[in-house]
Amino acid sequence: MKPHTIFAMLMLSAGPVAAGPYAPAAGQPGSTAISKDSTAFVGWATGYLNYLPGSGVDASWQTPLNALGPAAGNSFDIVGLGNGGQLTLSFANPITNGAGFDFAVFENGFSDTFLELAWIGVSSDGLNFTRFPGISFTPAPVGSFGAVDPTNIDGFGGKYQQGFGTPFDLATLAGIPGLDINRVSHVRIMDIIGDGSQFDNYPGAFGGPHPIYDPNPTSGSGGFDLDAIGALNVVTVPLPATIWLMLSGLSGLFVVSRPRRRSSIAS
Repeated sequence: MKPHTIFAMLMLSAGPVAAGPYAPAAGQPGSTAISKDSTAFVGWATGYLNYLPGSGVDASWQTPLNALGPAAGNSFDIVGLGNGGQLTLSFANPITNGAGFDFAVFENGFSDTFLELAWIGVSSDGLNFTRFPGISFTPAPVGSFGAVDPTNIDGFGGKYQQGFGTPFDLATLAGIPGLDINRVSHVRIMDIIGDGSQFDNYPGAFGGPHPIYDPNPTSGSGGFDLDAIGALNVVTVPLPATIWLMLSGLSGLFVVSRPRRRSSIAS
């Protein structure tokens, strides 16, 4: 989104929306949103590949390095995917299936209801990806500055406003051939063009699938705007025995610095 449109968007997306069956906005009881400052995060994306921007995204927003490292939680330190675009992030320490949620995706939505959505896929080899299922009960098309009720959507990136990650549990994908949920090295974000041309995974036996709607059309930084992806459970790499012996003979305090945003090299 462009800075000069923020006020207009806030005014047009602030109206009341009907409650659906899924978790509500950040800060509300039952929300699954995870703050960028949560100490539960143990790692962040360290590299990127396959950046394929879609339409409606200016060159000034096409900087994949902005998606590496910790989430900034603002409207500007992002990479725009464009309408229908995609980007894959990699992790030096692979994400693993642990207790509860395993990673979270951060978008830059400026309110609880201006929500641009994306499919999230994961891979153990960087080649073969498995997509998380998503559900949308948004009943009708949403205008460019329109509102999406977060309680009507589940399983998509972009459910929560900036500064709060949408979490994903790898156990959801257990048993799928070709995917090792205990060693996920890549996460792919694929923008959803929210004009109803794409459909969710709601079972046909119960009236699905549903068309997916989100703010459309969008331009400037059109489509999903990725801030970061944080890992909540990672594969622990044991230190060699010689390193343990060396550390055991040292005294004093060790201060470990977390990498700063954009300090990693694209892979």
